[in-house]
Amino acid sequence: MNGNSTRRVVVEPGGKGVVAHVGLHALGSFADRLGLGDALSAAILWEGNGVPVHDRGKVLVQSALMLAGGGESCLDIEHLRIGEDLFGSVPSDTTVARTFHEIDESTRVGIAEAMAGVRREVWRRSSATTGDTPVLLDIDASLVEVHSENKEQAAPTFKGTYGFHPMFCFADATGETLAVLLRPGNAGANTVADHVTVLDQAVGQLPAEVAAGHRAGDDPDLVQRAVVVRADSAGCTEGFLSACRARNIGFFVSARSNAQVTAAIFDAIGIEEVWLPSLAQDGEDKDGSAVAELTSLIDDAKLPSGTRLIVRREPLHPGAQRSLFPSLDYRYWGFYTDQDGDRGSWMSPCGPTPMSNSTSAG
Repeated sequence: MNGNSTRRVVVEPGGKGVVAHVGLHALGSFADRLGLGDALSAAILWEGNGVPVHDRGKVLVQSALMLAGGGESCLDIEHLRIGEDLFGSVPSDTTVARTFHEIDESTRVGIAEAMAGVRREVWRRSSATTGDTPVLLDIDASLVEVHSENKEQAAPTFKGTYGFHPMFCFADATGETLAVLLRPGNAGANTVADHVTVLDQAVGQLPAEVAAGHRAGDDPDLVQRAVVVRADSAGCTEGFLSACRARNIGFFVSARSNAQVTAAIFDAIGIEEVWLPSLAQDGEDKDGSAVAELTSLIDDAKLPSGTRLIVRREPLHPGAQRSLFPSLDYRYWGFYTDQDGDRGSWMSPCGPTPMSNSTSAG
């Protein structure tokens, strides 16, 4: 069957025959050029009688287009159905729902493999993903609110809403989602097993030459290209950092406040030669902001060997929320890393989030 999600058309401004969703057509055409629909079709085995009216790979791609256009449920596929000139035969909402219910665990594995194959070809051709620089992965969780209490795994969240708390892993170079773990709304933010699962799934989506040496227990000599993962303080756990080391994956994780970190900052306060002006994105000194490496002032045997503690401070501006440290002049951020670098790379990898008030990796 034909897995293409769009028709071949010529789009021109003005004139007659005005249609909606031309932007989605461009996105669908890109997916068709990559062979995404056909790749997914091969991963979804049809077990019904005869031949399905709608190719299942095409159904998934058109569902993705619907979501990209702001759709929220299977019913929203109707917005594509009115664009037959652009998208050809579009499935009904019941066909979309049926397709998703046909997908089981083994099918999901096949879909992941199909996506990895398409991604391999895209990365091979893109200057953003080629070369020998480290591949950066970003792990974070987010809340997804739902309005129906009968959704599987839906639960109350820590913000008083109701829904899910999925965990994601993104590729920094392209912004694409490599892995997602669906979790109930009350899932913990710093669950080690979830971080490791998402990390392993993301590595499985990387091209073979990038993933080499980055699976649990791999010999470091197998590594062809460095992989570094970044996470907020939820990733600052002994188990997750140890898992990164076991996979020959470097890390940047936001530090949590503990007695050693607090003492190290207090020891450095007032010793101005310890602090170096931090750099802005243009490489120039950032007024009032400074960074310091305080590794020598902590001793945590549970951190992987070679772990460094980098702390950044910025002047308090009017109305700013103070960090946990009793300073009237600065706010402090910190992160752990096992990567080399100087002040040019000593920027908080996870954005300006003050150190959290919970236990450290140790």
